[in-house]
Parts: sequence; C-alpha cells; structure tokens
Amino acid sequence: MITYHIEKPLRIDASIKLPASKSISNRALIIQALQNGGVSLENISNCDDTDVILRAMKDMPEVIDIKAAGTAMRFMTAFLSCTENGTHVLTGTNRMRHRPIKPLVDALLRLGADITYTGQEGYPPLLIKGQALSGGYVEVPGNVSSQYISALLLVAPMLRGGMELHLLGDITSRPYIDLTLCMMREFGADADWSAVDTISVAPRPYAGLTSYYIESDWSAASYWYEMVALANEDDAEVRLEGLMDGSKQGDSSVRYIFSLLGVRTIFKSRKPGKPTTVTIRKNGRRVAKLEYDFTGQPDLAQTFVVCCCLMGVPFRFEGLHTLKIKETDRIEALKTEMRKLGYVLHDANGCELSWDGERCAPEPSAAIDTYEDHRMALAFAPVAMKQPIDINHPKVVSKSYPGFWDDLRLAGFSIQSSKS
Repeated sequence: MITYHIEKPLRIDASIKLPASKSISNRALIIQALQNGGVSLENISNCDDTDVILRAMKDMPEVIDIKAAGTAMRFMTAFLSCTENGTHVLTGTNRMRHRPIKPLVDALLRLGADITYTGQEGYPPLLIKGQALSGGYVEVPGNVSSQYISALLLVAPMLRGGMELHLLGDITSRPYIDLTLCMMREFGADADWSAVDTISVAPRPYAGLTSYYIESDWSAASYWYEMVALANEDDAEVRLEGLMDGSKQGDSSVRYIFSLLGVRTIFKSRKPGKPTTVTIRKNGRRVAKLEYDFTGQPDLAQTFVVCCCLMGVPFRFEGLHTLKIKETDRIEALKTEMRKLGYVLHDANGCELSWDGERCAPEPSAAIDTYEDHRMALAFAPVAMKQPIDINHPKVVSKSYPGFWDDLRLAGFSIQSSKS
C-alpha cells in the first residue's frame, strides 16, 4: 500500500492549469461517436473515467471493462444498446458490479433494447446486443442518479421516434441534466424540457459542429477553494486557469458556496464561452453555520464536510441520498475518516449529514483511507493546510484529476511517499 504524507507550504500563492471537465468530455465523446466523428474535441480530459470511453470507442472489444467509471458504465450501456456495433459484455470493478443500473436497463428494455444481466439482476455485468431502437415514451425515477437520465437523453436523437422522458418523483442533480441538454443542443439536437418533469427529444441526429472546446473542471477547482479557505494567511491566493464564467457545469456553484466561507472569486475576463483565469482569495467573512441542499451538486459534499469541520463551522447538509451509491458509501466513509481527525458527524434519513461542533479524541498517526474513491483523497488533501495529513492509496485521484499531486507540489506542498 502506498501512503502520501502531505505538509503545507509556508504560503499558498500558485497558478494552476486545471484539468478539463470529465463530465463534459464524456458527454462529448458519446455525441461524437453517435454522429460518426466529424467533430474535433479540444482539451479533452485525460482522467481514467474519460480514458475508458476513449478506449472502448476506439477498439470496441467484445468485453468492455470500464473499471470504476460510473458515468462510463451508464453512458456506454445506452450507447451500445442503440448502435449496431455487435454484441458486447460491459463490466467493471467489484464495486461497479455492486452499483445499481436497473432503472436505466428497464428504460432501455422498454425502448426495445436487447440487454441481459450476466450476474446478479439489477447490476453489471451486462450482455448488450446493439440494434436500432424505436424510441417513444419512457419513465424513469428522477431521484436515483442523473446519469441514467443523461445516458438516455444522449442517445435519444438517434431513436426512430425520438423520446419523451418522464421523470418520476423528485429530481436529483438537475444541473447535470441541464448540462446534457445544453450540450445536445450545441451539437444540433432538438431537446428541451416540455414540462417540469418531462423532457422531449426529437428524432433529429446530431450534426453541424466541426470543433468543440471542453472547459476546465469546476469540481477540480473546489479543492483549491478549500485550500484557500483553510489557509491561516490572509494573503493566500490561487489562480485557476481554464474556467468559464456562466459555465454549464452545476459544480460552478462552488464559488457561491465558498463565498459563505470567506473566499472571493475574481474572473480575469467575462467573455461568454471563453476560458479565463479565476483568482481566489480570502475575504475574511464567513457564516457562523452553513446549511445547504446538495441535491444539485452532490459531488461537492465531501469538500464542504471536510472544510467546514477544519474551519470550525457547524453545518447541516441535505440532498445527499446519491452519496450511498457512488464509488463508496460516502456518508459512512466521511463519518469514519472525520472521526480519525477528531470530528463526530451525524447522519439522518439516508440523505443528511451534520456536525454541531462535537469532537472526540483524534487517532494518533491515523491515515485517511480513500475507499477507491477519488473524491475522498481530493477532499482530504487540503487538511494539510491545518495539520500534516497521511492519505492511503492516493493515486485514486487519476479517476478525475490525474495531475493533482503534481499540482500540489507546484504550489509548494511537501509530499513524501511510503510503502507498507
């Protein structure tokens, strides 16, 4: 096992080129494949989640192993179902084989797909025989995973009858659905909300664009915001390259939430659709308690849980129901790892997490476990701004931010590696 020991720089003052958005990259790759190429993707992500889609599209092997990439599993399930690329087995890691996919498979089956579970029903691996699908009306739960919804939407323009997609119940991660729809329209599709819970997609194939630029990742930016928030120095500053004002990414809301924790965001320029440099600095003002509903941005939850505790800001976070079916059960993982640092978290109803200031004795020399979850490593690394921190299996960050540790070193952090 590899463990990194991380210590902060004397002062944080750095310029960082953030990685490209994997959310946008993965959607763009599916659309590119559906329109049989013809569009050049600029600044595509080099993370593991995007790489597995790139490899699958290039080689189309009989067995496609998407490893731990949840987005790839959902998007490739829909893609392989509606394209005549033969028969494939879609599988992944042990954790992936225990992450549910039944709502998506059920919807595709109703649209005429040929999908068989090769193991436990409701979970990968899947045996998929690609064929043209008729399309039409379909219903899916809106409160399980927006990736099911995005997977269906991305392929909908290619269906003979298009699609009318009705979402049942509460709708989680709506910004990710809106991101999908926005990108679909940019590539020439006719897709939009026709009601508060219904999306209509016309049977009009993608066409028109010859090049598409992929902006940097606001999720990756969140960890640098966390470092600035936790810095003891008032002049802490980080410049983040490649972000866009008015971004389609739901996680761009990170700048508003962190303003409540005393971090100011300054855009170098505000040209629509153009990447720029964002400077983040402390402003000295923060709320006494943070309450927030992360239904639309669940991937930011770990960052704010760790940051608020280390800042001594009590919190109550809602809308966390999807955290239990991510790379790990993130609610339980956060409770376990924060206790190692001396913080006692409480959960409720499977969708809430809170901290009222309760402390316990920290575990001496304890290392943070990452549970094969990139966001555990990414969210806990900034703890080094307050105290040295050890992180087990740190290379898991390659799932979304492969250059993270190099960027920390560039910013002056000391990172020592050890094996056990």
